Amino acid sequence: MKRSGIINRRLAGALAALGHTDQVVVCDAGLPIPAGPEVVDLAFRFGTPTFAEVLAGLLDELVVEAATAAREVEAANPRAARVLAEAFPRTLELVPHETLKTRTAQARLIVRTGEARPYANVLLRCGVPF
Repeated sequence: MKRSGIINRRLAGALAALGHTDQVVVCDAGLPIPAGPEVVDLAFRFGTPTFAEVLAGLLDELVVEAATAAREVEAANPRAARVLAEAFPRTLELVPHETLKTRTAQARLIVRTGEARPYANVLLRCGVPF
């Protein structure tokens, strides 16, 4: 058994299959999930695991070139806005929430957290480790 890192079998496999420019969405429990992308649902109950916990774990595993979040996060969810600003100080793009939902359909993978606060969502574009 793995000693560290992501131990969820489905998530570890999905992350290993990602390539350069593939997109991953980390979302709260309320974001509508479109048909198409692979979905790994980590939600156990409202609030568990948190958006911040899942994002931190994914960032330990992935190289991320850019991130996109809903502009509404700044006013509606200052906690998530801080998490995003700290994680992506130079590469965070803010777009209207409807735009983010549209872009979600083009993601290769959606990771659903138990976050129960609005706009705790981000689209990550994968990079390469060199």
